[in-house]
Amino acid sequence: MKKILVLFCLLFILPVFAQDHFSGITTSKRVGIINIGMNPSELANLSSKFEVQALAASINVSNNKVGFSDIMNGENLENKVFKGDGPVNFNVDAEFYGPGVAVKLLGWGFAVSSKGHVKANIIDVDPNLGDAFSNSVLNSIGSSSIISNNYNQRVNTTSWGEIGFSVAHQLFENKNSSLNGGLTLKLLFPGSYANIGAGNFNGTVSTSILGNAELTNANANLNISYTGNFANSFANTGDYTRSVFGNLNGMAADIGFDYQLKSSGSGYKLKIGAALKNMGSMTFKSNDNYSKDYKLEIQNSESLNLNQFENAGGIKDIENILLESGYVTLINNKNDFKVKLPTVLNLYADFKVIPKVNLTLFLQQKMNKDSENSQITSQNIFSISPRVSLGFFEAYLPVSFNEVSGTTAGAGFRLSGFFLGSNSILTAITSNSKQADLYMGYRIGFL
Repeated sequence: MKKILVLFCLLFILPVFAQDHFSGITTSKRVGIINIGMNPSELANLSSKFEVQALAASINVSNNKVGFSDIMNGENLENKVFKGDGPVNFNVDAEFYGPGVAVKLLGWGFAVSSKGHVKANIIDVDPNLGDAFSNSVLNSIGSSSIISNNYNQRVNTTSWGEIGFSVAHQLFENKNSSLNGGLTLKLLFPGSYANIGAGNFNGTVSTSILGNAELTNANANLNISYTGNFANSFANTGDYTRSVFGNLNGMAADIGFDYQLKSSGSGYKLKIGAALKNMGSMTFKSNDNYSKDYKLEIQNSESLNLNQFENAGGIKDIENILLESGYVTLINNKNDFKVKLPTVLNLYADFKVIPKVNLTLFLQQKMNKDSENSQITSQNIFSISPRVSLGFFEAYLPVSFNEVSGTTAGAGFRLSGFFLGSNSILTAITSNSKQADLYMGYRIGFL
């Protein structure tokens, strides 16, 4: 178990080159395939008649415990994560665009795109419970901590690929305004999945005279789900990327609209957009996949030695320790299980402040609860991005308010078809930011 939780700490410092993916560039004046990832109706605003998306990548790590200065000062991240009183949230979120192509013709836009996702999360884990499982020790011999939660604590990771087919059309236009609508249908290719959930956890963690961390008077609803490659190893980063694209087994859809109030010259004074994204689910279906629900009960003078979990390298190890203890009862077992995508509502407005200078407001609101064991997580985000647009060159400064990592400030630019940026580089340098991210990409437009 220690290896599993330490992995999330290590991932925080690995992606120095890169959940507000591509912040700034998704609302760029130069509209391309990246923009339709935020709202499919933007395809009708394509800046070129033809566009080829080469590659793009965005990697985002956010948490509510460990700051950038803690890393630079050489702090022990493993111990730092589970300190304090509030639940621990730690998110690693990567998005990779593969080849894609888009075309605009007679008020219509069409596109085919490909994308891969890798997500790893610690979700609302009680710090005392997390510390006991990862370090197997409390502050001193004889100390104890009572844990009582009425929510679901999770450690979860998911990887999947998708191929999107997008269409958009100009629904209305006159000399003052225009309205576009768009739709993306996505074929989903589930890759890897693992989940450990502990709902309604109640118990006491104490340190015995022998120095062992023990769990007593406990009960909880447990979910243990995994695909084959995560059965014996959960701490190998290669397991997260080896099978991003699995077999076709799911569908999802994005739908959106955007309205433009035209400027007296070219372009617009104001653009307002709304999109509902990731409406759908995918099924992990294989004889090597398992989703099991257990009931944990430890009564009277019974106790579970938590030191046993310290060197567990995979979910199967954790499950075997629990089964051998005799304190869990199997409630449900299935090989095929369905996972829901992180449905979000995107709202944004782009104002022309003065010629060449715009201000963009963006809101991402998640539509599902992250506590469900079958739910891929998302985050609530609000950002403000002033930008300067000079045709071939564009620069912007996104300031974001993230429900997990708090306030961050970044910077980015676009030079023709190349773009590079970060949502948090400024706060990472100047303050103890709890987020690190980077994105980059290249696309080519014709005619």
